[in-house]
Amino acid sequence: MVIGVVAGAVVLALLVIVGVFKLMWRVAEPNEALIISGSNHRTEGLEEGMGFRIVTGRGTLVLPGVQAVRKLSLDLNETELHVDCVTHQGIPLKVRGVVIFKVGDDFVSIANAARRFLDQQKLMSERVHNVFAGHLRSIVGGLTVEDMIRDREKLTGQTRAACGTEMEKLGLIVDSLQIHEIEDPTGYIRNLAAPHAAAVQRDARIAQAEANRLATEAEQQSFARMAEATRDSEILQAGYQAERDKAAAKARQAGPLADAAARQEVVVQETRVAELEAHRREQQLQADVRKPADAKAYEKRTLAEAERDARISAAQANAKETELAAAAEATRVKTAAAAEAEATKTRGAAAAEATRATGEAEAAAAQAKGLAEAEATRAQGLAEAEAIKARAAALADNQEAVVAQQLAEKWPEIVQAGASAFGNVDNMVLLNGADGMADMFAKALTMGGTGLGLARQLLSSMNQNAAPAAGTAGLNGFVPPRPEKVAVEQDEG
Repeated sequence: MVIGVVAGAVVLALLVIVGVFKLMWRVAEPNEALIISGSNHRTEGLEEGMGFRIVTGRGTLVLPGVQAVRKLSLDLNETELHVDCVTHQGIPLKVRGVVIFKVGDDFVSIANAARRFLDQQKLMSERVHNVFAGHLRSIVGGLTVEDMIRDREKLTGQTRAACGTEMEKLGLIVDSLQIHEIEDPTGYIRNLAAPHAAAVQRDARIAQAEANRLATEAEQQSFARMAEATRDSEILQAGYQAERDKAAAKARQAGPLADAAARQEVVVQETRVAELEAHRREQQLQADVRKPADAKAYEKRTLAEAERDARISAAQANAKETELAAAAEATRVKTAAAAEAEATKTRGAAAAEATRATGEAEAAAAQAKGLAEAEATRAQGLAEAEAIKARAAALADNQEAVVAQQLAEKWPEIVQAGASAFGNVDNMVLLNGADGMADMFAKALTMGGTGLGLARQLLSSMNQNAAPAAGTAGLNGFVPPRPEKVAVEQDEG
């Protein structure tokens, strides 16, 4: 029982000791400092006989009733600056900023702050505002508006430097000082920025206009490339369609062209047969003509006429062949041009080409037809000229035979004309009888022979005169008279 009482007393004593220790032990939080006063204490870095002790971040024993314990906050504090200032230029401004501060972590700063703000910690922001407001007005008074606008860091640095000593005496340190805004009630800053704003606005408008121009040029170039691509595509499509239409037109015209080619070959072969036949006849006539001189001119004239007819036939055949070929070509070109024009009628770019192709086809057809007609006329004229030349050559080679033939044919009339001198004689006296009659008839016949000689001389003189005349006609463009005309005139002479 005694042991139990002793044990209870010990436990009670322990409990009392623990309670008393708990009442005497104080612990400082990380964001606070304990200010213990009531006895003389010496703190490192502080003067002797300060009368209070500072404890941070640890625990300490405090004698209740003998010592007093109070807490000083080490948290950050913030105060806003709303200061009306006047610059060196006399321009009123309103400066808006914020100051973030706290009690210093060293014992000296804590001691200074404890002496000044231990019971007035809520007034700490107001006191700091007043300190900074005074120094800020002083600093702004020595600056111009331009300096403040262009170098706010300079304003901030000067303000912190000016307030540093006083803040140190208060045991405070400035963590941050920011100038948020500088208000200008007079509009000086706005007017100061107006030229720059106008220049910036001008440059912006110029840049925007240049950008719009470049964009418009790019868009127009893009539209032009699109139009060019569309045009090239349509041209290619039109070309392909024209080729298809041309191939179809050629296919449709293959039959008519084949028939025309076959007819042309037939005409060519017939022309060659006619030429060979004419040549054969000419050779046959040349081989068989061995008649007297009075028939040679007739034969040569006949051969010349036959040759002329053969040449005319050949020329007509050639002209017909050329005309058929030209007509076929013109029809083909015209059909192809019409097909191409029809295919490209809906395409404006190819309409003019189709019209021009049709016109060229019609012009080519007309030209080919005219050339064919001209060639036929020329061939006919050449054939007639060859015939006239042959007859003239025959007359020149067999002049006497022709004259003899014509005189033989006209001899009865010549004798009749010579004897007409006796027709008006009523009475004729013959001196020699039968011999006189014979002499008379001999003289009449002699007159006929004399007429024959005169005819020959006349023809010879006409031929001599005709040669220079022919040369002159050849020079002056005169066409000599046809041999038929000359022969008639000789007969009449």
